[in-house]
Amino acid sequence: MLKPILIHPDPRLKKAAAPVADISDEVRALADDMLQTMYDAPGIGLAAPQVGVSRRLIVLDCVKEEGATPRPLVMVNPEVIASSDETSTYEEGCLSIPDIYADVTRPAEVEVRWMDTDGNPQQEVFTDLWATCVQHEIDHLDGKLFIDYLGAMKRQMITRKMVKLKRERAREQA
Repeated sequence: MLKPILIHPDPRLKKAAAPVADISDEVRALADDMLQTMYDAPGIGLAAPQVGVSRRLIVLDCVKEEGATPRPLVMVNPEVIASSDETSTYEEGCLSIPDIYADVTRPAEVEVRWMDTDGNPQQEVFTDLWATCVQHEIDHLDGKLFIDYLGAMKRQMITRKMVKLKRERAREQA
């Protein structure tokens, strides 16, 4: 089931999410809904707080090549356990900040530990777009948005655009 995606500014996007205590059918259903919502958007990552659920759960799939096999990942309670000194800069966007993109510099490589939806511990090293995406989504779990890496002026300008967008959408639905 598709979930509505919260649009910045929304106080729920700025709160740190609580750990997932146990991986229940409800958590698995949420993960499935989030994957469906992410693909529909379309996006390459989505965090539970973006759909109004303050839990440490993210989904991602950075396979973008036409005809390539998708690789949907669901991460419960993900954490970066190591990151490279080397950095890379990607133009990031966010489903909670539609049609806005900006360069963000992050570690080029990260090692992440998480639980899968069967409760099995997982660990993997991510590079390139995958590294950027997983860091971006984990930031959401900590109440941080990619625009928080930008200067104050640019951040304020983007926030004003989003307030205007939310007003327009509210009018359209009235």
